[in-house]
Amino acid sequence: MEYTSGAASWQKVLRRAVVGLLPRRPRQRRPGWSIGVPLIAAAAGLLFTTTATTAGGTALREDRRPQLTQLIEDRREQVAESEAKAARLRAEVEEQTAALADTDGPIKAQRDRAAGSRQAAGFTALSGTGVTIELNDAPRRADQALPKGASNDDLVVHQGDVQAVVNALWAGGAEAMSIMNVRVLSTSAVRCVGNTLLLHGRVYSPPFKIVAIGDPASLQRALAASEGVRLFKEAVDHYQLGYSETVSAVTVPAFEDSTALRSAKVPR
Repeated sequence: MEYTSGAASWQKVLRRAVVGLLPRRPRQRRPGWSIGVPLIAAAAGLLFTTTATTAGGTALREDRRPQLTQLIEDRREQVAESEAKAARLRAEVEEQTAALADTDGPIKAQRDRAAGSRQAAGFTALSGTGVTIELNDAPRRADQALPKGASNDDLVVHQGDVQAVVNALWAGGAEAMSIMNVRVLSTSAVRCVGNTLLLHGRVYSPPFKIVAIGDPASLQRALAASEGVRLFKEAVDHYQLGYSETVSAVTVPAFEDSTALRSAKVPR
């Protein structure tokens, strides 16, 4: 130890000696750090385990498009094989049905019965004397102004007007009927959307032409007796709607839309 002269030097020496004799305070550990380390380690382990399970032994970012492409191709081949098998089975059924139909069996009897009912069912064209009805909207004025006391609904042909004519013609004994040159069957539904006619999935604009084959006198009497037709004729007088009724030789075409059976009920 190096001794220096003066009171300041002795004070320094004495302070160092006293400090050296005192016990040192132990360092205090932070409780948060001691608890956080195990938690972080546990979370890291859980993350690694979850990643390994999700990956299934493969890289998470692995491109799986080739696998999906192959899967789609396999399914496409299976569908094609199923369709080919179904086509073969249908051909076998048709072949066997045709073979049975050539013999005097129940299938041939039912086919003959169906063929005899084609005309009555509307699947063959029919010609004869009949009545043609034409319904039309009222003409618009040049200034687009409405007649006094009239609304837009008063100036167009409605579903009820067409239906009234159809019902009257059936009631008058019509043998066959067509609307806009489309055969009307007992199952046909007449619908109007705005001033357009919807029939068998097709849309038609006025004038609407309805043709019926039958006794003209009976058909005209039925039209005159119809309340719906009478009201339309009154609207013709008030709002200039179009109505014409003529008798002539007419032709009603065969029904050409889908005849697929949607539902059936076995008679008891």
